[in-house]
Amino acid sequence: MKKQLVISTSIDLVRVAPDRIVYITSDGNYSTLVQTDNEVRMLSYQLGQIEKMISTQLGNEGNIFIRIGKSLIINRSYVYYINIPKQKLTLSDVVSFNHSVTASKEALKQLKELLEKEVK
Repeated sequence: MKKQLVISTSIDLVRVAPDRIVYITSDGNYSTLVQTDNEVRMLSYQLGQIEKMISTQLGNEGNIFIRIGKSLIINRSYVYYINIPKQKLTLSDVVSFNHSVTASKEALKQLKELLEKEVK
């Protein structure tokens, strides 16, 4: 069975397959997880805590996730479009979902360079 990210709080537990996670964004002391089926889940964890969960629970499978700046973790498999001047990042599977998020120019520049190195 493939590894799943398990996020547990005092009142609930959710198990999510890594390939179903499009991105996670910070919202103060909370984070919002967006899935490929467009389900949006509010989590009572800061982004740094979720980043540690990904690393601990998923090991090498967690490498599909990239932290972008202070407020965003993305699934690199869904990067569709990066526009640095407009600070726009589009995450899509081209068929069932299409999400646009904003990030700093520097974070997007670093992401673009990282992804370019992977294809060479």
